[in-house]
Amino acid sequence: MLIKLAAPTLLLAALIGPAAAADPLPDAIAAPGESVVLSVHAEGAQVYECKAGTDGKLAWAFREPIATLLSEGKTIGRHYAGPNWELADSSAVVGKAVGNAPGATAADIPWLKLDVTAHRGSGVLTPVTTVQRINTHGGKLDGACEKAGEFRSAPYSADYVFLKKG
Repeated sequence: MLIKLAAPTLLLAALIGPAAAADPLPDAIAAPGESVVLSVHAEGAQVYECKAGTDGKLAWAFREPIATLLSEGKTIGRHYAGPNWELADSSAVVGKAVGNAPGATAADIPWLKLDVTAHRGSGVLTPVTTVQRINTHGGKLDGACEKAGEFRSAPYSADYVFLKKG
């Protein structure tokens, strides 16, 4: 499996588009001093479970993401609970959210900055220290639910940017 990597500036320009200079990432998810290792598009779902909240009322609680990671229209990996990102080259990272910014609309899950807390395998993701989730579309599930233990998913898409120090 071949994963193409562009020069970081080209990759960043392709990822964010022409508005990059006018629209920098929100401070809460920016990663100054880090460079792009890989940028992928994800298509999938955010899975929710009906649970009682602290107030005793039933509500949808986020459970896990399930998404396919795409590069140039080809599947190169997957994203799942943990959160984990795993590529076909067997390299994988686990992240922990450390910052967030609102999505473009009320229906969009937030943009995130995640610190990598663990690595598996060896490959493209080996040097990655930070993951950003940007350009989110959909994924939020609001409203009351009827029965504890029910599951529902909300389709979403996002771009994930994998960064390394320096």
